[in-house]
Amino acid sequence: MARFEILHNPRCSKSRQALQRLYDAGVEPVVVDYLAAPPSRANLERILRLLGIDDPRAIMRTGEAIYRELDLAHVTDRARLLAALTAHPILIERPIVIRDDTRAVVARPPERVDELLGFRDALR
Repeated sequence: MARFEILHNPRCSKSRQALQRLYDAGVEPVVVDYLAAPPSRANLERILRLLGIDDPRAIMRTGEAIYRELDLAHVTDRARLLAALTAHPILIERPIVIRDDTRAVVARPPERVDELLGFRDALR
C-alpha cells in the first residue's frame, strides 16, 4: 500500500479539495498541518528533491505580505530563502502531496494529486 503525506492548510480550499481527492481514492494520508508544525530545513530539502526542483522560490507564496516585508523578491541566496520558509511557513505553497517518499506534487490545481494516484514505482 502506498504511503501518502500532505502538507495541508485546512483553511485553504485547494488544500481541502486535494485532501478530499485522496480520501475519495481510498487513501488515508498522513496530514501535516505545516502551519502548526513547520517543516525543518532538511524536510524542505527533501520536498524540493521529490518535486524535482532546486529553487525554494518554486514553492513560495510570493503574494503573501511577509514575502514583501522580508523583501524576498530580491533574494538570490538559497539558504536565506529556505530560512524564510522555515521561519514563516505561511510562505509555503500548498498543498504539497508526497507519495512513498519517491515523488511529490504541488497540488494546484487539486487534480495534480491524480499524478501520484496513478504513479507506479519500480518497487512494485
